[in-house]
Amino acid sequence: MTRVRRVELLLVGLPLVRPFRTSFGVATHKECVVVRVETDVAEGWGECVADIEPGFSAEWNQSAWSAIEGFLGPALLREDDVSAESLRAVFGSVRGNPMAKATLVNAVLDAELRDRDESLASSLGADKEAVVCGVSVGITQTVEELRAQVDGYLDEGYRRIKLKIAPGLDVARVAPIRADHPDILLSVDANAAYTLDDLDIFRALDDLGLLMIEQPLHHEDLIQHARLQAQIRTDLCLDESIRSAADAAAALELGACRIVNIKQGRVGGVLEARAVHDVCLRAGVPVWCGGMLETGIGRATNLALAAMPGFTLPNDTSASGRYFPEDLTEPFVLESDGTMRVPDGPGIGIVPLPDRLDSCTLRRAVLEA
Repeated sequence: MTRVRRVELLLVGLPLVRPFRTSFGVATHKECVVVRVETDVAEGWGECVADIEPGFSAEWNQSAWSAIEGFLGPALLREDDVSAESLRAVFGSVRGNPMAKATLVNAVLDAELRDRDESLASSLGADKEAVVCGVSVGITQTVEELRAQVDGYLDEGYRRIKLKIAPGLDVARVAPIRADHPDILLSVDANAAYTLDDLDIFRALDDLGLLMIEQPLHHEDLIQHARLQAQIRTDLCLDESIRSAADAAAALELGACRIVNIKQGRVGGVLEARAVHDVCLRAGVPVWCGGMLETGIGRATNLALAAMPGFTLPNDTSASGRYFPEDLTEPFVLESDGTMRVPDGPGIGIVPLPDRLDSCTLRRAVLEA
């Protein structure tokens, strides 16, 4: 029997290397909820991918904190025998809140694996010791600034460039990058900022030889994505629309996309992410691991996930230095060949640096059985 004795919630804040602009806002610093669970035999760490405000998703830091503190944490602590696999049932009385649930699922799984001296990658059936890395580039003030950032990331070794776009900041921004670099893997990410009325923009993007167009339309509208995919050549990739394995299956059946971005924190944790991966693998649809400006805790989790067989496209598993002057953990570094090593220690294979965690903690709460 394994019992969770203690759940510690931390709200942490870190400055970003540079502002990160998307179609829904500008981030100048990172704040996220981090959880440490103590079981009878080990401890585990989880990071929530929710943001400061409900822009990317309906969840945000305060909602995740309240869900964990008021409902999910107490439900976990009431159980005499728990496992990460059992938490779907334990949390069944709380509808939605996948990001909050993922934080605890991942933390409990991390503790289980540390007790078994098994890595997360191994437990997920990973077949890679290193994963290929891409980088996400935010919307810049000028085209020249964008060119400089892209050139810098290519010099560092990143093997796929993803450009954030927004209405009025799309084709004219992407075309010069394609002209500068005709042979690189290049994609764009709209974060649901467009409608089918923008078909001419997507047809213009068609001529730029993109790897994919990510989440162009509303996150709840698979039918519209299917209609768009039928009218353009470039593969559509869904991100915000995929919140579960069931969502992935529906999207593929409808023809709403040809590529899936799996963000484990968005779908309820690495176990549900594995199920999304399996749906896509059976359908022959490539997947890749998206990022949410995670600290080293979430980055280690993502690297383990991205080492699974179906992850055949470059992942948003950038180096720590891409986002943070100093991470919560020992930094993750990009190798010269554009790959990053997958942690092979027990669990996620890394823990926060105590002094760094203390200096970054903005708020703390403890729940006990």
